[in-house]
Amino acid sequence: MDPSVRIFRTPYELAEKFAEEMVQMIKDAADKKVPVSVALSGGSTPELLFSVLGDHFSKSAPWDFVNFFWGDERCVPPVSPESNFGMTFRSLFKKIKIPQRNIHRIYGEHDPSHEAIRYSDLLSRSIPVRDGFPVFDLVLLGLGEDGHTASIFPDRTELFHSDKICEVSLHPVSRQKRITITGRVINNAERVRFLVTGSNKAEVIKRIIGREKSAVNLPASLVVSSVGNLGWLLDSNAGSLLKD
Repeated sequence: MDPSVRIFRTPYELAEKFAEEMVQMIKDAADKKVPVSVALSGGSTPELLFSVLGDHFSKSAPWDFVNFFWGDERCVPPVSPESNFGMTFRSLFKKIKIPQRNIHRIYGEHDPSHEAIRYSDLLSRSIPVRDGFPVFDLVLLGLGEDGHTASIFPDRTELFHSDKICEVSLHPVSRQKRITITGRVINNAERVRFLVTGSNKAEVIKRIIGREKSAVNLPASLVVSSVGNLGWLLDSNAGSLLKD
C-alpha cells in the first residue's frame, strides 16, 4: 500500500493540523480508557509540533493517557542542548500536566550499550508486543538530507534490519554515539508519520516517494508500515519536487 502524502503551505500549518489529529487520537483512546504509546523524534519540525501542542492543547488533551517514548536519542545528558528529551521538555512537557511515570526517556548520559539493552527491555515491558517487537500506537520520524531516519544512517542500514529492539549507532560525520529503535520496531507500529519541512529535503523526498533506484538503500525508504498506516506530512518547500 502506498503511503499517504499531504503537503501544507507552511511548517506551522503542518504542525497545527497534525497536532489536532494527534490530540483527537489521544481523546479517542481516552474515551475507551486505553493508553496511547508514542515514540517521539528530535528536530526542528517536531519541536514546532510540540510547541503547538503545549501552547494550544495543554488543557484540552487527556495527557495522562499518553506514554511518551523516544525513537532515538543522542548520547548526551538531558540538560544538553542536543538532547531530544531536553528539547521536548522545554517545548511540551513543562507546559502540560502529565505524570512523570508517563515519560520514558532514553538515558543518553549512560553507557550506550547498556542503555540500548535497558531501553529495549523497557519497551517490551511497557507496550504490547507483536512478532517479538513492541507495537507503538504512533511513531514520529524526521528525515535527514542523506536519507537517514531515527538514528539509522545510510552507512549502517543493517541496523534497520536488526533483530534487536534498540541499537547503538554512530553519526557518520560527528562520530557522536546515539541510541535508536530499529526498523523492525518502526515498521511494527500502528501509525508511522514522517514530518518533514524545508527545501533542503525536497530532493531526497522526491527520490524516496518516487521510488527511484538511487533511494533503494536509504534508511527512510525502508519504512513500510506492516499495517499500511504510513504517512508523509510535508511543507510546500519539502514537497516542491513531487509531481501532482
